[in-house]
Amino acid sequence: MGGGKMGMDKIFVTRSSMPELAEYVTEISGMWENHWLTNMGPKHQEFQSELEKYLGVENVELVTNGHMALELTLQAMHLQGEVITTPFTFASTTHAIIRSGLKPVFCDIDPVTYTMDVRKIEALITDKTCAILPVHVYGNVCDIEEIERIAHKYELRVIYDAAHAFGETYKGKGIGSFGDASCFSFHATKVFNSIEGGAICFQNKNLGKTIYELKNFGIHGPEEVCAVGANAKMNEFCAAMGICNLRHVEEEIAGRKRVSDRYRQHLEGTDGLILNIQQNGVRSNYAYFPIIIDEKKFGAGRAEISDRLAEQGIYVRKYFYPLTSAFDCFHGEYDVSETPVALHISKRVLTLPLYAGLDMKDVDRICEIILQCRKQSLR
Repeated sequence: MGGGKMGMDKIFVTRSSMPELAEYVTEISGMWENHWLTNMGPKHQEFQSELEKYLGVENVELVTNGHMALELTLQAMHLQGEVITTPFTFASTTHAIIRSGLKPVFCDIDPVTYTMDVRKIEALITDKTCAILPVHVYGNVCDIEEIERIAHKYELRVIYDAAHAFGETYKGKGIGSFGDASCFSFHATKVFNSIEGGAICFQNKNLGKTIYELKNFGIHGPEEVCAVGANAKMNEFCAAMGICNLRHVEEEIAGRKRVSDRYRQHLEGTDGLILNIQQNGVRSNYAYFPIIIDEKKFGAGRAEISDRLAEQGIYVRKYFYPLTSAFDCFHGEYDVSETPVALHISKRVLTLPLYAGLDMKDVDRICEIILQCRKQSLR
């Protein structure tokens, strides 16, 4: 996978960042001495401590993946009723709500940031609403101040899905500092990965204790099980990978910025292409590079662009499509017309390949193919 020699290797939307093999081998070598492979071992504890420093937060709980971070947080809050969220997200967000016995209520998205449109939240609040679950999208940060105002006014909990926002700051403050909790994914495709993994940043230490117990079968003590929990403990191998990758995450983000800047150099100002916003006050992690294609203005649609790129071994992604509210498993349950902006964007978005190791010649080639689609349509 990845962008190596021109025209030979396939190029995908993401490529997993990895340390040098020797670095990882050194990191895990002690396990052959202590045989401590899981159950909050020394690597787990070290990784957790390093994350708290890097993210600028006081409390972090590690889990097996970002999905379990969401599920366990919702369950630890003992919520009942409705959760206002967005359909413009990965399946995990919606599924976590439903699997926790809660009902998702879908709010439309802002047409510029693709995050939850805060102007439409209050109209969705009922006496059954218990929480808001907004999603930072592509590294774009939600309107945190307005969400906090609304949550305070109606006494609602706020859980951020921060899977796309690792390492970001908003007005100088770590993105995991906001809301009652923020949930991160360390999946292999993310800006930062621990192979598989996730973390929850939280404000209330009592909430943290409950999450800790829930991720370990609800066990409170050697002979006491106080809740119906799950097995969501991060193992030592994943924690070791996280420790290694954390040392290099700033290099990864800097590399992603270079690729993003190159895309902008080629594509900015092209009629019919809308590029991702660059937000004031946000230190971006350059998680994804989405483009919105207006077929009438550009002259070619995303299907044609995707096909042309695929012919050259370059694979883009319709991310996010379909909306989670349109999934087959929810057939007839939700009306996608109630979130028209999200529906509009989902039908026109493509995310382009973006990772630190992507060769600039490949970026140039990707842009050339995209722009050729337009030129040919204008002949």
